[in-house]
Amino acid sequence: MCRNLLTRQEQRLLSDGNRPMGTTMYIATAVGLFIAAFSEGEWRIIKHVLPDTPLTSIAVTEDVIVAGTADGLLRSTDTGKSWTTVNGPIANVHVRWLDHLVAVPTTFLAGTEPAGIWVSRDGGESWADRKEVGSLRDTLGWFLPYSPESGCVRGFAVATAAPNPGRVYVAVEVGGVLISDDAAYTWRLADGSDGNPDFARELGTLVHPDVHSIVVHPSSSDLVFAPTGGGLYRSTDGGKAWYMIYRCYIRAVWVDPSDPNHIIAGPADGVSRNGRIEESFDGGSTWQDASDGTAAPWPRVMVERFAHSDTEIFAVLSNGELWSKPAADRSWRRTLSQVGRVRAVAVSR
Repeated sequence: MCRNLLTRQEQRLLSDGNRPMGTTMYIATAVGLFIAAFSEGEWRIIKHVLPDTPLTSIAVTEDVIVAGTADGLLRSTDTGKSWTTVNGPIANVHVRWLDHLVAVPTTFLAGTEPAGIWVSRDGGESWADRKEVGSLRDTLGWFLPYSPESGCVRGFAVATAAPNPGRVYVAVEVGGVLISDDAAYTWRLADGSDGNPDFARELGTLVHPDVHSIVVHPSSSDLVFAPTGGGLYRSTDGGKAWYMIYRCYIRAVWVDPSDPNHIIAGPADGVSRNGRIEESFDGGSTWQDASDGTAAPWPRVMVERFAHSDTEIFAVLSNGELWSKPAADRSWRRTLSQVGRVRAVAVSR
């Protein structure tokens, strides 16, 4: 159950322009940004801002919220009370995904369509294009089925562990996997990704180029998972060689931070066809249904993204619904059912 009622403490914090205490969820939707706080065992909507702005993505640090749109970026430094357009040279660019560097929270990353990476090193105030990404895109002919010869950046994954703490992995649809080892200043193709968007070929130990998102495990910067249009892939050597662990169409995966053999996936039989949630406890060798509490398999819906807090796992579905479950339980439940058309979620403390 979810309520919109605010406690007196929450009302005071919001009226002061301060960030709510405890775990906070920022929900980017087609009708603006919802901010929810976890209190007394449930999520409560405490603010709805930008109601006339369709959002595509969201990234949050302690003091800054950056929201992506199909026309650029918005920034707030007062928990969403006021917003500034911070496009600069990024104006009129479709932002597909946002993230920030864990070790340097003032550095934000924006992935765009056409495929490009924009970086801010001042908390989202100004942005610079990493031109080598555009050069790779144009030279190799990256594309989207619905937008030829453009491609898009759909996800970032920031490593926190050895041997390359701070390494950033990037998912490109349709193009492959990019890597930066210098805090997002320069980018290159992963050794196991040749950038060739043609996937009607024998890939061997290359990753499938239709990469939809990417996850790096907190135990090692070399342990990476890539959901693609041709299956779920894993690399144990920092992207040099990739191996398929589930043959399916997939956009999202969650890997247990405490056990990399425990994986929750959102496979489908095709684009939004018979989507479902499955789970593996042996690193992907075997899978079992994990859709308890939902109506999966969904005939025309699939999981777009997973996110997590310290205690919960969240699933954003392609129909805009948000579902969650306690990390230790099996059964999913609809979360904040009054919020629809969800595009992305960021959870912070």
